[in-house]
Amino acid sequence: MNGYERIKAALSGVMPDRRPVMLHNFMPAVREAGYTMKAYRTSPEIAAECHIRYAEKYGLDGVLFDVDTAIEASAIGVPVDYPDNEPARTHEIFLPSLDEVDRLADVDISRHPRIQHSLEAVRLLKKHFGNELFVRGNCDQAPFSLACSMRGPENFMMDLFMNEERVIRLLKYTTGICRQFIRLMSATGADMLSNGDSPAGPSMISPEMYEKFAMPGEKELVDEAHRCGLPYLLHICGDTRLILPQMNRLGLDAVELDYKTPIENIYEVFGHTTTLFGTIDPSGVFALGTPAMVREESIKILDIYRDSPRLVIGAGCAVPPMAPEENIREIVKSVELYANKH
Repeated sequence: MNGYERIKAALSGVMPDRRPVMLHNFMPAVREAGYTMKAYRTSPEIAAECHIRYAEKYGLDGVLFDVDTAIEASAIGVPVDYPDNEPARTHEIFLPSLDEVDRLADVDISRHPRIQHSLEAVRLLKKHFGNELFVRGNCDQAPFSLACSMRGPENFMMDLFMNEERVIRLLKYTTGICRQFIRLMSATGADMLSNGDSPAGPSMISPEMYEKFAMPGEKELVDEAHRCGLPYLLHICGDTRLILPQMNRLGLDAVELDYKTPIENIYEVFGHTTTLFGTIDPSGVFALGTPAMVREESIKILDIYRDSPRLVIGAGCAVPPMAPEENIREIVKSVELYANKH
């Protein structure tokens, strides 16, 4: 089987010849290719080149195309910082008051250069890899996260308690923006779509607030991706144990969760129904650990998922740029050795 076939099998509940490997690796890919983050986020050709070189060098089964967490925000006018050698980030409050939510202008994000950059980079990746490697087009922030960027985290957390009605109206607006990106990305030829919604996790809000404010928008994105005929993945950072049952009601094809959520809990909820992408610690293991640590964590996950095909192993979040070559090679080696022994 090739990489595309392995990940398609994992998403379909069919056991592949060996477990597929996909990494959230845009930062080390940029560094190894010798480019700056500025060059990566402004040139789709450079962005595609970085991922192609990295995937082919290490024998990965798929490519996750991502840039930063400020693409949609920039497309609707949120002020964004663009460091030369770091991912872009929002830095000012765009919506000073929820009183202004009904005056937000409809925006056609397809015209924005950063949206066009992401779409073209994914088209180039699919043109290069065809059906040899699996390409996941990440569509930036989910509605709850985008609203948080617009109001600023501190303000938005207070909004949830103080002005529920207008928060819901803001979330309706951000859901519309996110659905646009889903539809645009689906037209690139991407094999799968995804969003991140990390501020919606239990480290920021309660499970009850997650269900009231974040889940409705997440569900709309799942349904939009499915209307486009593509599988959909949701990423939430941190320890998500408290909301796993609720996430399981979204109709997701896959989840990307990090090491803070115990793998045993993930398997209990999703093990035979929803494909897991992850969940090795990107910093403590991939970037700062040793090959032995990568191997140990890989085997732990592989053992727990021994009887389920629904696994694409890798990091549970973005791998830092300094991740050493030997650690990346070790995860591919570990899954190959595990397949030969079992």
